[in-house]
Amino acid sequence: MLRTIVLGTCVSVQGILEKKLPDGRIAVRVGNRVVTGTPASA
Repeated sequence: MLRTIVLGTCVSVQGILEKKLPDGRIAVRVGNRVVTGTPASA
């Protein structure tokens, strides 16, 4: 599933959902990297 996360105040990243973390953040895969951040609001 494709998800968007927010890094900082104005940087967002879109990738394939890897896992949900206990603190509410999610990890997404972008190419061969995994990036963690807060989910973007709909």
